[in-house]
Amino acid sequence: MTRYHRLSTTETDPYTTMNTIPNRSNKMNLMHEDLARAQMAARLGEAQELRRGHQLAAARRLSRRAERAAHQARLALARSL
Repeated sequence: MTRYHRLSTTETDPYTTMNTIPNRSNKMNLMHEDLARAQMAARLGEAQELRRGHQLAAARRLSRRAERAAHQARLALARSL
């Protein structure tokens, strides 16, 4: 008995076994592709979160700078009166 016959579902049909091995290989390749796709999606999500965090920090810095400038402008106006 060959290896292919032991893997087949029916002992009399050797062609069934020929299709199972490539299908298994194809299934494993698809599983690896799905895993890679999921990992890439996770990495993209993390990158987007980091980008949002950096943008938020930059916006806060600009807001504080604008508040400081407005405060200094008010002080200058009060001193001039």
